[in-house]
Amino acid sequence: MTLPLILAPEVQAAADAGRPIVALESTIITHGMPWPQNLETARKVEETVREAGAVPATVAILDGQLHVGLEPAQLEALAQAKDVAKLSRADLAVCLSRGGNGATTVAATMIAARLAGIDVFATGGIGGVHKGAELSFDISADLQELAATPVTVVAAGAKAILDLPKTLEVLETLGVPVISVGQDALPAFWSRDSGLKAPLRMDDPAEIAEAHLMRQALGIPGGQLVTNPIPVEDEIAAEVLAPVIAQAQADAEAQGITAKNVTPFLLQRIFELTEGRSLEANIALVLNNARLAAAIATEISARR
Repeated sequence: MTLPLILAPEVQAAADAGRPIVALESTIITHGMPWPQNLETARKVEETVREAGAVPATVAILDGQLHVGLEPAQLEALAQAKDVAKLSRADLAVCLSRGGNGATTVAATMIAARLAGIDVFATGGIGGVHKGAELSFDISADLQELAATPVTVVAAGAKAILDLPKTLEVLETLGVPVISVGQDALPAFWSRDSGLKAPLRMDDPAEIAEAHLMRQALGIPGGQLVTNPIPVEDEIAAEVLAPVIAQAQADAEAQGITAKNVTPFLLQRIFELTEGRSLEANIALVLNNARLAAAIATEISARR
């Protein structure tokens, strides 16, 4: 079977030349932000990666083709599209085999990055263990993917709507290196401090790149999670967010929101309850992660 993988010309040229590339997900465009902020942010993230010396590669499924890197017209069409499938490991192959369209989560983007030979992926926040998972067993496939797929993922931690202690525990159980940058505390998406201590700290992109390559040399499966705190001037303190998140989760439960619909619902509800402040913070942290990811990718390329 021929793999339906298409690298955008800019991405293909960078791959051929051994230049640094940063993979970018697409569910942040289709399920994480409203129009037109989603398109504006996607463009800003790509430009931030370029300004930092790397090539951006936004990943999405279009007409049964796995695109690694989108042309401007494709990016705009995706940002305006309705009812786009949210794809993870479980349904990625089905969408491709049916000739469908879909946006990639962290897990699916990691798979695409591996297929394209991309080492580094920048996102906002990863999925994890949802609150009440001891009853619902609602745990994101992102965690298993980090344990299986050799890609370094730069995020502002796990999304703050999750059960962060349990998420960290599962990552430790799966053997995923969880690295905090610039501080000992594990960040919590919109907030710099989750109240948890990160297992590892590395402040230099070169050091993170060395660890990525050493993990591959040792033959250890899986990638690294690099948790990059949101800039101080953009954060929303955890104590401010706590009652907002609790209200959003109560609303989700009351409306019977479950499975893949939970995270988009909670993000939208928190956006409403914070009068848009959460979206501003989200944009700031994604751009911050893109800059760091480009620096790490540059260091990996230099060492190769």
